[in-house]
Amino acid sequence: MISSTLKNKIINGDSLKELKKIPDESFDLIFADPPYNLQLRNKLIRPDRSKVKAVNDKWDQFESFKTYDEFTNDWLLECKRLLKKNGSIWVIGSYHNIFRVGAKIQDLGFWILNDVIWNKNNPMPNFRGTRFTNAHETLIWASKEKNSKYTFNYQSLKCLNDDLQMRSTWSLPICNGAERLKKNGKKIHSTQKPESLLHRVLLSSSNKGDMILDPFLGSGTTATVAKKLGRNYYGIEKEKNYFKAAEERLKNTKPIDDDYLDTLKNNRSKPRIPFGSLVELGIIKPGSTIFDNKKKVRAKIMADGSIKHAQTEGSIHKVAATILGAESCNGWTYWHYNLDGAVVPIDHLRQRLISNS
Repeated sequence: MISSTLKNKIINGDSLKELKKIPDESFDLIFADPPYNLQLRNKLIRPDRSKVKAVNDKWDQFESFKTYDEFTNDWLLECKRLLKKNGSIWVIGSYHNIFRVGAKIQDLGFWILNDVIWNKNNPMPNFRGTRFTNAHETLIWASKEKNSKYTFNYQSLKCLNDDLQMRSTWSLPICNGAERLKKNGKKIHSTQKPESLLHRVLLSSSNKGDMILDPFLGSGTTATVAKKLGRNYYGIEKEKNYFKAAEERLKNTKPIDDDYLDTLKNNRSKPRIPFGSLVELGIIKPGSTIFDNKKKVRAKIMADGSIKHAQTEGSIHKVAATILGAESCNGWTYWHYNLDGAVVPIDHLRQRLISNS
């Protein structure tokens, strides 16, 4: 049971203190965007001599690598305690910190599943011309333990990517336009993440109703996307101005209608039920007729679960493909039967068997 003190709440406080107050194994997924410790020493100036608004906030400054490593170890240790047995964590960073964070992730016994490159379509230029333009950030995705049965919505990600396997390089724009939070024409948060990035993260590794933690909430992108996608969220943000911006943003965020939140189930999570099993169990009898949705093509069911149409016989899939002149066809949706006068796909029989098992 999710505590009412956590469910869909954000608080203004110090993460290291607030995380310690939360019960063990409270979250299905954690997304963390910790301070990057950028170590900026000089002002950045554009060619027109205007000043670049870089990340030079106090919250991103640490005395040394040792101090930063201790900070990283402390919050990751709490996050591991708060993750459910089969939960996972995403951490995003730049070259300044991601390697140090990755080492701590492994030291604490998390199991790294992937590193993902967020390739920015519209990165900030390198004004000095002394280095490559920094056009990406790195995300580390890790399960709580090596044997955790973590969530990965493979089919949904494949569908999102036009039926191609989703790769570990994601080309998405940085946060800009109407999505960028501003006050008096100035950015409220210097490293606000785009909602498209969090949409993909949450869609890939959580389900509707899951509990999501963001220990460095910033301007509230994680909570905002979680609310839209029907996930429950809990966020912690230390800086008052960021917290207020996130609070206001959440008030103005409407969830996607629940009817449109279902995602494709992974093939491996679906019980595999051959058509022949329906025959064996007497759900559909040998000699019964099945047909296409217009009742123009008919086939008879045989005792072994094969079907026969004219001179063609074989599985429900093979015969349907032959009729259509296609390489393959989903027989479960092609073939229909009569149910109280209505024409219903035979997949209805399979779903009925699944629900009763």
